[in-house]
Amino acid sequence: MSKKLTSRADDYSKWYNELVVKADLAENSAVRGCMVIKPYGYAIWEKMQAELDKMFKETGHQNAYFPLFVPKSLFEAEEKNAEGFAKECAIVTHYRLQNDPDKPGKLRVDPEAKLEEELIVRPTSEAIIWNTFKGWVQSYRDLPLLINQWANVVRWEMRTRLFLRTAEFLWQEGHTAHETKAEAIAETQQMNQVYATFVENFMAIPVIQGVKTESERFAGAEDTYCIEALMQDGKALQAGTSHFLGQNFAKAFDVKFANKEGKQDYVWATSWGVSTRLMGALIMTHSDDNGLVLPPSLAPNQVVIVPIYKSDEQLEAITKVVNSIMSDLRGKGITVKFDNRTTYRPGAKFAQHELQGVPLRIAIGARDLENETVELARRDTLTKKTVELSNLTEIVEGLMTEIQESLYNKALDFRNSHIAEVDTFDEFKTVLETKTGFISAHWDGTPETEDKIKELTKATIRCIPLDSKDEDGVCVYSGNPSKRRVLFAKAY
Repeated sequence: MSKKLTSRADDYSKWYNELVVKADLAENSAVRGCMVIKPYGYAIWEKMQAELDKMFKETGHQNAYFPLFVPKSLFEAEEKNAEGFAKECAIVTHYRLQNDPDKPGKLRVDPEAKLEEELIVRPTSEAIIWNTFKGWVQSYRDLPLLINQWANVVRWEMRTRLFLRTAEFLWQEGHTAHETKAEAIAETQQMNQVYATFVENFMAIPVIQGVKTESERFAGAEDTYCIEALMQDGKALQAGTSHFLGQNFAKAFDVKFANKEGKQDYVWATSWGVSTRLMGALIMTHSDDNGLVLPPSLAPNQVVIVPIYKSDEQLEAITKVVNSIMSDLRGKGITVKFDNRTTYRPGAKFAQHELQGVPLRIAIGARDLENETVELARRDTLTKKTVELSNLTEIVEGLMTEIQESLYNKALDFRNSHIAEVDTFDEFKTVLETKTGFISAHWDGTPETEDKIKELTKATIRCIPLDSKDEDGVCVYSGNPSKRRVLFAKAY
């Protein structure tokens, strides 16, 4: 297979799909709409998972695991949540197969093995978790209950794309119970901030924090906080959400506690999650026509060393030096790989590691040994320079920080240059057609106007930014009074 990618300018969607496959991140599986995450892609997800898990635990959360299957009666208990996910549910109706008497060698569902109650394959876990919480909470002394699980979920999507939208995907989902409304709201805001910190500091992606409009909220939530990022094609991507659930699920599942006055009260709830969709965000924020570009903090291999030699003796001499380099770099916490495969030429190795986004490549040959130098190649800028071996560890350590910051600043500059403030609907449509990106515009606060703008332009309200200020104006579509601007965009 050719490693050359379709240009982003020619076909952004095709470029993305090719990159995911050719960089060995994931591929489509035999199950419609599902993906196989390959080792290199999963290694990136593991680094995301490890950092997020650490951040969750630092904020007092514990991991648990809940069943994949949800009895239909439990799923229906919180009405808004059930209605919100009903069209995406996969359902288990039978528990056994048998030989098909009419088709030798084939199997069929055993009609005698019908379940007494159908099981929903979880699209989200609120129902099964809140049914469980009922037995865990009796008193205010049991609160707060701060639980997270790493899991897979199934949402039967019709149109799928690797990482961005698949019928099955990996994620984490936090579920918490609190004594007071104020505590639950504080938890919701805290976890949205955790997501923003992770995405900005580790993924090098700038985000805008905000709250969703009523029509865009999570089904069953009273408020949804979110982080919104902007991809290179000018479309927004919702990178994470945190939901204040009020007492809706507590009432649906009868989760009560004895408060400090000895009276029974319902707990206050939150849920929050991010998924392997973050992989799509990572790809579409930083990568280029040559392949993947990874920030050092999430790269499986931050440095790759490629030997250039003509004989076994030269390779042996280079290997001794490389072993010393790797020891020094690993001592600084830098992940490094020595690509000493004999089945590929150096040029092929360079192309592979460039395609897979390794932040820094070191080439070392016989002449470098004589000069006590190596060649450094940066993936983000595609620039090369020769440096002395004696300073290599310090230089590489500094470049890890420099590359991480450079990627963030480049993405921030792009995002900031693609926020357009408009006051008329003609301006609104012109920006969508020519510049794309976020559009800051007044909205009259009605779902009717929100729906009409979406119908006419395919742009949705991504969020009401947390840092937005009161500002008298008129709605960009209806002309009715408005108190603040919101952010619109076309989105994934």
